[in-house]
Amino acid sequence: MTITPLIYRLPSSLGFPFSTAVRVGNIWHLSGQIGLLSGATTVVPGGVGPETKQTLANIKALLEQVGSSMADVIKVGVFLKDIATFDEMNAVYKTFFEPGSYPARSAVGVSGLALGANVEIECSALAR
Repeated sequence: MTITPLIYRLPSSLGFPFSTAVRVGNIWHLSGQIGLLSGATTVVPGGVGPETKQTLANIKALLEQVGSSMADVIKVGVFLKDIATFDEMNAVYKTFFEPGSYPARSAVGVSGLALGANVEIECSALAR
């Protein structure tokens, strides 16, 4: 298999040493995203619900930028600062996918996330 990485980076103002997305073969691997507005260095206010919505909107925009879509997502990892907020995250999460065709997913509680975020989401999607 030929590995052809196409790399998109977070704005340099954040200074984190990783690629936002890397394509390997016919799969895009997106690094964990948090609920940042474009160019911002703080998460949207309001807690898990608004952060989940912004995070998934960022993922959707990134996938569209590389020619994929939310329908192409095959695996999702969700990291929650407080696992007790799972239901709140899940209520928003399910609105970004077609019912009955949800990707595989894991969700875990963690002790902290970058920039004080309450939720971080990573995914893999088919390349088109």
